Amino acid sequence: MANATGPQMAFYGTGAATFGYPDGMTVVDFVPNQVKHMVLDHWYNYAPVNPMWHYLLGVIYLFLGFVSIVGNGLVIYLYMKSPSLKTPANMLVVNLALSDLIMLTTNFPPFTYNCFSGGRWMFSATYCQVYAALGAVTGVCSIWTLCMISFDRYNIICNGFNGPKLTQGKATTMCAVAWIMAIGWCLPPFFGWGAYTLEGILDSCSYDYLTQDWNTISYNVCIFVFDFFLPAAIIVFSYVFIVKAIFAHEAAMRAQAKKMNVTNLRSNEAENQRAEIRIAKTAIANVSLWLICWTPYAAITIQGVLGNHEGITPLITTLPALLAKSCSCYNPFVYAISHPKFRLAITQHLPWMCVHERDPNDADDSQSNNTQAQEKQ
Repeated sequence: MANATGPQMAFYGTGAATFGYPDGMTVVDFVPNQVKHMVLDHWYNYAPVNPMWHYLLGVIYLFLGFVSIVGNGLVIYLYMKSPSLKTPANMLVVNLALSDLIMLTTNFPPFTYNCFSGGRWMFSATYCQVYAALGAVTGVCSIWTLCMISFDRYNIICNGFNGPKLTQGKATTMCAVAWIMAIGWCLPPFFGWGAYTLEGILDSCSYDYLTQDWNTISYNVCIFVFDFFLPAAIIVFSYVFIVKAIFAHEAAMRAQAKKMNVTNLRSNEAENQRAEIRIAKTAIANVSLWLICWTPYAAITIQGVLGNHEGITPLITTLPALLAKSCSCYNPFVYAISHPKFRLAITQHLPWMCVHERDPNDADDSQSNNTQAQEKQ
């Protein structure tokens, strides 16, 4: 059904309802004059999208914003509240949650407002650049933080407990490096290397990856190599070896248990190793989600940089960007639901969430008391 409000309605016929736009109209016709200079020539080739797309995307972003704020806020709150969660490894998790929280809290309100205001950029050209830079900073910070988490898991699982330990100082340095990389790569467009511009259905802003000059191409190639390909390669490399180590470890544990004629091994080292494996499995799921979310958008940007603009339509660009930002909603729930310590913290500090996780120490004490009672009998 046609949109009944917004600037699009001016182009619908009067009297009997008509659907669609007059021939020759483009998606650029709805862009306010104060930001029209930020629209690339490429977008003049496409007709306006159905107005219902703007409403649909606005509703989706409202949902993503709510889920991200609740989920990432929960992870940060539990980390600050529970002493048992304040480990170096969890500092990286919280850094990821902080980056994801900033991404949606700074991006979804203006985008949603634009969607419900006729599907056009309603703010200034300067804020368009700021909006794009904030998305760039948080996206880059997230992938480099995931890279740090992957390397830490690789070090623990593959090198064993004799390898170098992740200390609080090292974790702090890793978080700082992730933010320095993110901020460092988002600043050049403000100083003439690369650019931020209106994108897709022109109610959001991002990198300019369509202009075919050396300045823009070189910047985008560097962004792709150093902020997607390189960290993604490190992540994949780490988890290939992690998966191999997990299978080898579990096979060795089953063989040892069979040899000792027991169902499982209860040594502290075995329990610690199992805990690390659970963390690694959780991180694998999280990284896989991240790659699924960001790879389509990365593919479109590199296609544009290489000069193949065929098929880069407003919606084809907007939907992968939406998928990329949706990754900020998955991380907190993957960790909160899958990690026993996070579930235990929820049980202790947020009992109204009805998450019932048993404290392993209480279970061990109960088992010890039962054993002592049996011995007395």
